[in-house]
Amino acid sequence: MNITVVGTGYVGLVTGTCFAETGNKVVCVDIDERKVEAMKAGKIPIFEPGLDLLFERNTNQGRLSFTTDLEGAIKDAEIIFLALPTPPGEDGSADLSYVLGVAKQLSNLITDYKVIVDKSTVPVGTAERVHAVLAKNLSEDLFDVVSNPEFLREGVAVDDFLKPDRVVVGTNSEKARKQMRKLYEPFVRQGNPIIFMDERSAEMTKYAANSYLATRISFMNEIANLCERVGADVDMVRKGMGSDNRIGKRFLFPGVGYGGSCFPKDVQALAKTAGQFDYDFKILNSVMEVNTIQKFILAEKIKSYFDYDLTGKTIAIWGLAFKPNTDDIREAPALYIMEELLQAGAKIKAFDPEAMDNIRREFGDRIELVSNQYDALEGADALAIITEWSVFRAPDFDRIKSAVKTKALFDGRNLYSLEDMRQRGLYYESIGRTTVNRHLHVSNGKTV
Repeated sequence: MNITVVGTGYVGLVTGTCFAETGNKVVCVDIDERKVEAMKAGKIPIFEPGLDLLFERNTNQGRLSFTTDLEGAIKDAEIIFLALPTPPGEDGSADLSYVLGVAKQLSNLITDYKVIVDKSTVPVGTAERVHAVLAKNLSEDLFDVVSNPEFLREGVAVDDFLKPDRVVVGTNSEKARKQMRKLYEPFVRQGNPIIFMDERSAEMTKYAANSYLATRISFMNEIANLCERVGADVDMVRKGMGSDNRIGKRFLFPGVGYGGSCFPKDVQALAKTAGQFDYDFKILNSVMEVNTIQKFILAEKIKSYFDYDLTGKTIAIWGLAFKPNTDDIREAPALYIMEELLQAGAKIKAFDPEAMDNIRREFGDRIELVSNQYDALEGADALAIITEWSVFRAPDFDRIKSAVKTKALFDGRNLYSLEDMRQRGLYYESIGRTTVNRHLHVSNGKTV
């Protein structure tokens, strides 16, 4: 099939590349000329494991191409995917200006039947709004608007696309349904479903799924905070809960809050939609409140350790991206933690395997970025781990112990066992678990 993807961010680039991988001819469109020229030269603008191999193969074989020319890109297209930004507005609602703007352009360019697909995460009712914009200049027999939300996890997006748990398609058009089934059948040969529904239900499905997962995270963070007060171990609680097949094991790990481009934006947008329909979505409002507080938990532990005086203290930071296997720092807990530490007078030496360039653009020379994780320890008064990259899971603890002045390790992702930290002689604070080796805590020159 001939496919056009408008927008080459995480969703658009993964979508276009993976459709090309199954034999379709895909043209990706973007207004950023510099970005398009870079992709034509073989440079991928995002870090996503496995994407580079598919990108190279499909561009070399002529199935994947890039352009700034929307009119030329859609000329032969059977299906046009809109994978455009929908950033939160000041009031928390999703900004649809990019989606509706492209729809208006398409209304002046389409001359034969096309399926227009909302791939971006958009509020309920967006498909109808896109339809209305197109219908101003087009006969309705020239297009159908479909909602086809993505369920891609950054870091494993290629696998998620090529082997989806399910494909959700919202349309009331039999013609569009046949086209979408034809397109997606190669991806569900093992029997996972293509679920057809109306457009509004498809739009709601994406928000409901992400909001539920965010709710699980915030719930476990609340449990973790309570565990610390009552003397329970959240890891044991998590295992006990997760073994119940009604609950399951996933998204029960406590930490320093969720981030990224999806959960914060989608939870906020769904709560805003609820408000527009005079419904007070109390759970979602609490989820957002808990997550905001949780992003400062690790900074609070560090400040408390130093008696709320970080003047002249250097904190080593491992992990800056919002999650492992991505360079994405949007709403990353590290941003909030580092800002809080800087405000308290600390100096920061930080390392991340992939997100350094993005952090440099965000913080400039306010923090020191180093070339490897151990360089961050030089002169450090404490170490904080914020992102659970695999490279941090089995570090040289003797090197940490000898380099960090206080032997204090603050773990925002519960990477290490309490017993191991106890035997290694490190002061160790994590999330929802007891503090190990409290006797090593030195305050104002005295052991406390």
